[in-house]
Amino acid sequence: MQLSTDLKHLTTEKQLLETISANKNVMVCCGRMGPMCIPVYGSMKELEDEGNHEHVAFFDMAFDSPESKYIRAHELCRDFMGLPFTMYFKDGKAVKATSSIQARDQVEAIIAEYLTK
Repeated sequence: MQLSTDLKHLTTEKQLLETISANKNVMVCCGRMGPMCIPVYGSMKELEDEGNHEHVAFFDMAFDSPESKYIRAHELCRDFMGLPFTMYFKDGKAVKATSSIQARDQVEAIIAEYLTK
């Protein structure tokens, strides 16, 4: 299952774990093509395209895929109610997770705080 975004897609748990392991800083937005998720994908793509965050790998993952259970079941996401579930990884470890819509400035603040170069 793949989302219709301009981001790089993760479609399996294996890909997700390999991506987290292979990149120092990773942001994964796990959601649907809905009104709470689309703005987050757009902010991620803008940040990626601007080149100011080359140290961060940006990805999406389909929430409804059984392969996204790693994110859906993660302890940082256990109390989440709204989509998307967005996770930030540094050096192979989850360092932050958010739920529901996030404005671009919120995403940038999290990157600045948790995914430093």
